[in-house]
Amino acid sequence: MSKKSVVSEAQEIQLAIELIQLGARLQLLETEVSLSRERLLKLYKELKGVSPPKGMLPFSTDWFLTWQPNIHSSLFINIHKFLIEHAGATGIHAVMKAYKLYLEQMPPEPGEEPLLSLTRAWTLVRFFQSDMLGLTSCEECKGKFVVNALDLNQGYRCGLCHMPSRAGKTRKARDAAALQAA
Repeated sequence: MSKKSVVSEAQEIQLAIELIQLGARLQLLETEVSLSRERLLKLYKELKGVSPPKGMLPFSTDWFLTWQPNIHSSLFINIHKFLIEHAGATGIHAVMKAYKLYLEQMPPEPGEEPLLSLTRAWTLVRFFQSDMLGLTSCEECKGKFVVNALDLNQGYRCGLCHMPSRAGKTRKARDAAALQAA
């Protein structure tokens, strides 16, 4: 084995470890890391103590367009776009850096998962690369938000400027209000 392949394999293992720690699913790992499936499974089990979750990756753009996921997705994709255009970040490294910055701005509650997982963030970037999703400016706040690239988006108003009537009326919010009233 040449010295170059050893360094390359060590870099691939380090990349896989970072991705797993950020919550990557096995399908993402297989796409972005050149290690064998068996090696990735072993690494995942070693780091997480459990087998990776099974099931399909997100394949619809719809999730990214609903109220709260749209706000989180828009924040992430704007960070990602900035890193690509101004910091020279590329590929999976741009996704990882953008995701870490997203988590700094939107940390999950203790014991909770982030609303936007790394796998969804990675899928979002792929939807942008295939021109299924795009960004458009909100007519009121001028922020840039994720939209369906095939929709007519003139006069767009974001979910922050034009909140849906049920926004924030989750069971968790209701329970918190009940605790404060008690």
